[in-house]
Amino acid sequence: MNEIEKEPPESETPEELADLVITEDLVEPPKDQPPAKQASVARSAGIVSIAVMFSRVLGLVRETIFARYFGAGFLYDAFIVGFRIPNLLRDLFAEGALSAAFVKVFTDYQLKSSEKEAWRLASLVFNCLAVVLSIITVLGILLSPLFVKIITYNYLGDPNHYYPAEKAALATTLMQIMFPFILLVALAALAMGVLNTKGKFAIPASASTAFNIASIIFGLAIAFWLSGGSWERSTDKLAVPSDAAQWAIIGMSIGVLIGGAAQILIQLPSLHKVGFRFSLALNFRDEGVRRVMRLMGPAIIGTGAIQVKVFVDTVVASGIEGGVSWLSYAFRLMQFPIGVFGVAIGTAAIPTLARLASEENTVKFRDTLADAIKLVFLLAIPSACGLVVLGKPIISLIYQRGEFDAFDTNMTAWALGAYSIGLAGYAAIKVLSPAFYALDDAKTPMYVSVASIAIHFVSSFGLMQLLSTVGVSPERPNGYGHVGVALATSIVALGNFLALSLLMRRRIRRLNGRDIFTSFLKIILASAVMSAAAYASYYYLTNFFGEKGLSVRLIEAFIPISLGGIAFVIVAKFLRVTELEQAFGMIRRRLGTKK
Repeated sequence: MNEIEKEPPESETPEELADLVITEDLVEPPKDQPPAKQASVARSAGIVSIAVMFSRVLGLVRETIFARYFGAGFLYDAFIVGFRIPNLLRDLFAEGALSAAFVKVFTDYQLKSSEKEAWRLASLVFNCLAVVLSIITVLGILLSPLFVKIITYNYLGDPNHYYPAEKAALATTLMQIMFPFILLVALAALAMGVLNTKGKFAIPASASTAFNIASIIFGLAIAFWLSGGSWERSTDKLAVPSDAAQWAIIGMSIGVLIGGAAQILIQLPSLHKVGFRFSLALNFRDEGVRRVMRLMGPAIIGTGAIQVKVFVDTVVASGIEGGVSWLSYAFRLMQFPIGVFGVAIGTAAIPTLARLASEENTVKFRDTLADAIKLVFLLAIPSACGLVVLGKPIISLIYQRGEFDAFDTNMTAWALGAYSIGLAGYAAIKVLSPAFYALDDAKTPMYVSVASIAIHFVSSFGLMQLLSTVGVSPERPNGYGHVGVALATSIVALGNFLALSLLMRRRIRRLNGRDIFTSFLKIILASAVMSAAAYASYYYLTNFFGEKGLSVRLIEAFIPISLGGIAFVIVAKFLRVTELEQAFGMIRRRLGTKK
């Protein structure tokens, strides 16, 4: 992007420009194409958020089905091991890195070359990606026995206790079946990038929902067919299940593969509608293909750094009895608002930011990015406060049954509170990193992410040791050590966000910092009032009710959430939080009630 800033048209006042950036159509089609209705960042983020929410709920249903039919022993353990490498590759290739890199280059081609050249690039990238990942898939299938040995090495930390041969054999078979998943999901991510660039968000955002539905329906159907109609569920977690039970879990792995195919198939009609036509051309030396790969490389390394951090947390907390489980349950809940808000806004902002960067329009690029960050704060900060204050009733409602008791709820709630401190930073990174990709800079987020690994390891171990001395009791011999691990993760996330913000400010000369900070303070104040209202109502309800059945837990969770939400909206409107007013205005326009 040039240092000379292109000013907006003189006919637009600052107020009109701000409204245009966040609520009106911002993504324009190429001049040689007929005009098409495009989605704004806020509206597109809303579409993606709803789709992600459906997907997360269905993901929870899918986990419940696995628990119902396969328990937590031999069969599900083998499935998790078998899916670990394909899922890891999915995280590296398909979770944002590929789509963001492609959107930037594809947008440049549309604006600076021609629509024909842009579609030629899309087809080339599809073909090159299919070839590379097909080779990786074949190698993965052949090397699956080795991967299973590596993953299960030194099982349970006991050198004399090896992973059972029967379970390793089943895990190997499942991995070989599911390895093509990476090819399917990567092509689906590329299709998502194409459609997002064309202003289409609903269908690609629904791809993960299609995965969950297809994997559940076809997985169960094939499981029953292969098993002969039924299989036993053994209460002995170490016993080798019957052939019927093993065929059933194989059926579920085939369901995963069908779900991956559903992710790409659901997008094909939309791809054809926006103009994509497949060709068999293949050229790894094409400049556009090489640009996509150059952007993808650092992005994949940055994503890999996140996986290293998760691994570090597991290692550090592995000496705490129950620590890894508490952290896992808490992190899964914290990921919900990150996916619904952070990923959704980042996904919606990428095409707009890429176009503005290609046009070298620094003013609107800055305004769009600043407004996206404020929108993240509006959604993430109240969510974080709600998880801190109401973590216990939420966890109790979702998890507390069977072997998961009140003590587990309490310890998981502490971890969730520590994770939630960094939630806004985590979510904002999902917007800032793609902004760098839009500027043809994938290395800066990579450097920041990799540098944070060392800081994370030191702080995670140090805070774990420090908080292991706090709250020590017979049932809590390690104190709150696991909370230290979660707290370190939050501190690093906030540091990551601040570093990216400062580097982006240097890159585009300023970042509307005063505007962002003012909005931040207003949202913090409204969230504080919300937290007080939510906690007061929860405190009253928990003292009013004696028995803690399901109906009581529903009341103790949803009434405080509702009252807190109402309090937040009232205070935010009183403080004139612009983003909230714009969101309500957009809803009124959609309902046709705007006067």
